[in-house]
Amino acid sequence: MGTILVIAEIQNGKIREASLELVSFARRLAGAGYGDVKSLVIGSGVQGIAEELAKQGGGEVLLADGPAFANYSVGAFGQAIRAAVAAARPSLLLLSNTPIGWDVAPRIAAGLDGAFVSDCFNLESEGGKLVCHRRVFNGKLDARVVPTAEPVIATVQPGATAAFNGTAEGKVTKLEVSLGELKSKFVATRIAEKKGVDLSKAEIIVSGGRGVGAPEKFPEVIQPLADALGGAMGASRPVVDAGWLPHEYQVGSSGQVVTPKLYIAAGISGAIQHLVGMKNSNYIIAINKDADAPIFEVANLGVVGDLFEIVPALTKAVKEAKGQA
Repeated sequence: MGTILVIAEIQNGKIREASLELVSFARRLAGAGYGDVKSLVIGSGVQGIAEELAKQGGGEVLLADGPAFANYSVGAFGQAIRAAVAAARPSLLLLSNTPIGWDVAPRIAAGLDGAFVSDCFNLESEGGKLVCHRRVFNGKLDARVVPTAEPVIATVQPGATAAFNGTAEGKVTKLEVSLGELKSKFVATRIAEKKGVDLSKAEIIVSGGRGVGAPEKFPEVIQPLADALGGAMGASRPVVDAGWLPHEYQVGSSGQVVTPKLYIAAGISGAIQHLVGMKNSNYIIAINKDADAPIFEVANLGVVGDLFEIVPALTKAVKEAKGQA
């Protein structure tokens, strides 16, 4: 077997937790005989961060360190990854399913003429073959993908497994990267002004998904329950992508990560992106007419039924209990 190369990301001056989750997957595969673990750290003045990753299970850490890597650009990072591939000759590259992963992973796969599998929530070795698990058809089915070409480039959903928290001594090897003429450069990072609701501080959230059916149903069905409970309204990514609600209402890996005391999910199937954003809620109630919806895997209480019957009835019961009916 070959090498498993983890492409680590740095966030707020340290290795991103999602990258340590990749280390967990890599070490699990290594334990099953799939290959040795190596990692790549890209940045400027990040020798210490690379050394920490070497102590946190990253194996031999290849370091691309220089001013050109101070901020992300697909050209510079792509060249660093290609240099790491030339040095490590991996059979599997693991990247997080984050904006950086979305941007660079398919380009690397195309350049290497490798197999590309995105949005994985689990990786296993079966009989020496890599099996990638990903959800399809809006989370209604789980697909088992067995790549037939190498190298395999896979992106993994943040939160799909626990971050590796053990210790395993590795080493840091400086990587020489020839950048040449880059066709893109970093200009600036602009952080959008926060507006609307701050779901991260809400103690009760009532979220609606595509099962709500139409944008006008949110103020008619979902918002009244949130108001009755004294909470906030949220939504899944498909709702926001469809333009039914603004992005600030989105719960999930590409929206807001929330930990309320009570989370009610109505008409949400439970794609891994959404589960990452709310699975640490203290108590989860799921309402869905599909008994096999993945949301029920994390729910404390699951209700299989029509949300248009259940949610209004629940709103009425809450109001009556508060003497507001």
